[in-house]
Formats: sequence, C-alpha cells, structure tokens
Amino acid sequence: MKIPRNAHDTKSDSCTPHAQRRMLMQLGLGILALGSLPGRALAAPVAAVMSSNEVAIDLFSAAGKLDKTVRLPKVVKADADWRKQLSETSYLVTRKAGTERPFTGKGWDNHNDGLYRCICCDTALFDSKTKFESGTGWPSFWQPISASNVVGETDRSFGVQRTAISCRLCDAHLGHVFDDGPKPTGLRYCMNAAAMRFAARA
Repeated sequence: MKIPRNAHDTKSDSCTPHAQRRMLMQLGLGILALGSLPGRALAAPVAAVMSSNEVAIDLFSAAGKLDKTVRLPKVVKADADWRKQLSETSYLVTRKAGTERPFTGKGWDNHNDGLYRCICCDTALFDSKTKFESGTGWPSFWQPISASNVVGETDRSFGVQRTAISCRLCDAHLGHVFDDGPKPTGLRYCMNAAAMRFAARA
C-alpha cells in the first residue's frame, strides 16, 4: 500500500534525498553569492585606502612658474635606500628629524635666484624671492612656494611646542616655522640647508 504524502508536500520528489541535496547546494550557492556582495563592498574602502596614499602636489617649472597640480603616490623607501641616496647629514635631517648646526649648511647664505627643492624627491619647496636674512644661520623664507607641497605638524620635542615642516610627497623633515618673520606673512620658515638642493632659475 502506497503511503500518501503530507499535505504540504504537494510537489513531487520534494523530500527525496536527491532533492534535499539539490536544495542544500542551491542554498550554499546563494549564501556564497550573498557573501560576495560584502566582499565587493569591502573592496571599495580598500581601494580608497590605497588611493589615500596619493597626495596633490604643485609642479613648478625651472623658471618657478606653476605648471600643474598632480596626484602622486607618496615616495616611500627603505631606510637603507635613503642612506644610499643621501649624505649623512641630509639623512639625519630629513629621515630622522635632525637639525644641522647653524652657519654650516651648504648654501645657508646663498643669495642667488632660483628654487629650493627637496633633497629626497625634488619637490619644489621654496622660491628665493621669499628668502630673507634671519641671522639664525639657517635658510629662512616667509612662505613656501606652494602650501600644497609642505605639511606642518606639532613637534613637542625638547619640551618646546613647535610646528615642524615636512615635504608632503616624501615626508622629509625640513625644519620648523615660527611667527617672528617679516611681512607680508609674518612667518619664518627656518629650514635646514641639508634638506634642500638649490636649482638656479632657468
């Protein structure tokens, strides 16, 4: 005698072992498909994190004219590579936030016309037109060539709060900025000569 199906089992083979396995497989595939959606959603933040490594930098010609603004990946190198690229003084200043002794940096008293570029990545930092004699023994400027090319950060070393200035593209330490400079800004960007290279204006 054939046993009748339950009232809710109206479709044929719905409760057979084969049908149950098929249903479980479909359910599993559905879960995998759903799981891929969060994965795709997470991909965007990851990409955003990677793109956040880029910074906007103003490029300047050899004549000191603004060429264009570009987004570039930050320059990151192993410590050993920086040591190979830089002199000992430049390495200690730019990569270890050191300070050269006053009146000793190459070109600290340079009066020629041109641009001062980062010794690490060649980003334009200062124009000689904003350089002034501060009497401190370090190259001093009343403003950077572009606010986009440098970044300030609070420095509390030695028990004194100051604003440290770094190259935005490669994070090279350049010096500090103070509010005792001349007009029109009233600022004094006191930079280490070892952190920059001078390029005569073309």
